[in-house]
Amino acid sequence: MSELKVNAITDASGGNTASINGATPTTDNTMGRNRIQNGDMRIDQRNAGASVTPAAGPANTYLLDRWAYGYSQNSKASIQQSTTAPAGFTNSLLVTSLSAFSVAASDYFLINQPIEGFNFSDLAWGTASAKTVTISFWVRSSLTGTFGGSLRNSASDRSYAFTYTISSSNTWEQKSVTIAGDTTGTWVTNNGLGVRLTFGLGSGSSFSGTAGAWAGANYQTATGATSVVGTNGATWYITGVQLEAGSVATSFERRHYGQELALCQRYYETFVNATIQGIFYDGYSNIAGQSMGINMPYKVTKRALPTVTSVGSWSTSNTSGSLTFNTGVESLFAFYGSASSGRVYWYNQANTGFTASAEL
Repeated sequence: MSELKVNAITDASGGNTASINGATPTTDNTMGRNRIQNGDMRIDQRNAGASVTPAAGPANTYLLDRWAYGYSQNSKASIQQSTTAPAGFTNSLLVTSLSAFSVAASDYFLINQPIEGFNFSDLAWGTASAKTVTISFWVRSSLTGTFGGSLRNSASDRSYAFTYTISSSNTWEQKSVTIAGDTTGTWVTNNGLGVRLTFGLGSGSSFSGTAGAWAGANYQTATGATSVVGTNGATWYITGVQLEAGSVATSFERRHYGQELALCQRYYETFVNATIQGIFYDGYSNIAGQSMGINMPYKVTKRALPTVTSVGSWSTSNTSGSLTFNTGVESLFAFYGSASSGRVYWYNQANTGFTASAEL
């Protein structure tokens, strides 16, 4: 583990560098090198920056888009999008410890992002041609010392624990970790979970392993890593997370906000707004009990069939029962209900709508 020295995509004169990670950078091969989505923590569809204290575990709770908090004990940390960030960034993910918790062997606390197999398949992990990857990120904490993380496969039976060092408290530091690709194990290459990047916040011996080597185990962090949840009021921030092929950390790939949002909406999107939206459906039925409804297209086609959830209270007329959802395709869903005779409508009030989740 070493401090990060970022290699720019262009040289001092604005031209291409000779080679980065075995390729000469061009406008064709520099895009899409970051396998992480929302690595700069700008997108927060669920909570819009509000602090969340997960208390329904053990669970893996999504917070900022594409980032989840895994935990074995309830109410030990709050997580939120923060505007505290290093130069060049506007946001970070902030974890605040809510107690001085002593982690037992089977406990775990972590921030993680699952990467879809389609976005990782070219790295050929599980074969003799497995490619090396480099993880880079900005981190800040009220604590100093050695911290840990890992890469894991979907079955959690192959993992690589790594460490990084925070030298100064409450100071942004940039880090990088280079990991040789795994030549064994099973690594999903379709729309399932390809690899999971984890940053440990405190895990017991059952989930901690020796750093710097692949293991046939579910290691989420490195043995001896600093426990953020072990200190009441401790803070830990992260942003600018990048995972790319090769042994060199390049500058953070900054995508347009609309592009980043669309990438996140493949996994989760919300139709909920703070203002009244109007009538979603207005029709007429002469047949009592007739099913009436409407198709709603997603903004982005989903990774898989999503779970659609109604949010808030709906105003209705001449309908019986609650709204029913049909999520038979990845591009749209239908909502409908049984009609009485006469005019039928569903009208969404303020803070009412739908969410659709196809998270890994």
